[in-house]
Amino acid sequence: MLKKILFSLGLIAAVGFSVYAEKIVIEGSTTVLPIAQKTAELFMDQNPDADISVRGGGSGVGIASLLDGACDIADSSRPIKDTELDKAASNGKDIKTHIVAMDGIAVIVNPANGVGGLTKGQLKDVYTGKISNWSQLGGNDAKIVVISRDSSSGTFEAFGELALDKQKVRADALMQASNQAIASIVGKTPDAVGYVGLGYITDSVKVLPINGVVASVETVLSGKYPISRPLFMYTNGKLQGLIKDFIDFVKSKEGQKIVEEEGFVVLK
Repeated sequence: MLKKILFSLGLIAAVGFSVYAEKIVIEGSTTVLPIAQKTAELFMDQNPDADISVRGGGSGVGIASLLDGACDIADSSRPIKDTELDKAASNGKDIKTHIVAMDGIAVIVNPANGVGGLTKGQLKDVYTGKISNWSQLGGNDAKIVVISRDSSSGTFEAFGELALDKQKVRADALMQASNQAIASIVGKTPDAVGYVGLGYITDSVKVLPINGVVASVETVLSGKYPISRPLFMYTNGKLQGLIKDFIDFVKSKEGQKIVEEEGFVVLK
């Protein structure tokens, strides 16, 4: 009898010691990265037994990792592709989509740049190579230094669809692996132009209005800003355990407050 009591007490202690038995890994979009990091930090503060690892790498990297079973949640700033869904199905995976925020892709230049704004057509011409000098846009006589995300980025693909009508980015564009890298280069390069998610706008860059509309929380919510998109977290199979609790937390009032604090647009 004593052994049974001690065994029962041991089970109770074990259950009380760890609410979450599993560890989860989140990987993908650098746009979604600050949302994932901050929500994971707060979630783990509130749930000390939770173990959540967060890393970037780009939307394509995150989705590939999810399909390969190397991560549990894929952050993405673009919708999952049909080819990726086909691969998931062939691997026996059932991908679930979770929209966690909205975002606008802001077009940024150096604060010293005198150009006051662009039309969507002008923006496309800059990135496809038809316009190569700021003087063609009312600015100084200087070559435009075009900065773009690399092809593994969901922001790159969303920008290509929403701003470039799926045309190719000019061959001499400087391709960068993160929003932060683009913001940093543009902030230090007088003749550069780049694009970043709303959460990466700082005083070191100037945001150009597109078709007379500045990228902001308000203009994304109203639908007025022409380069807006949802942000995603993807999972595999039925939500349960730590993964379910974390996704629910990101969508909760508390999680959406972090979305807002990071400069993105909360879910309606």
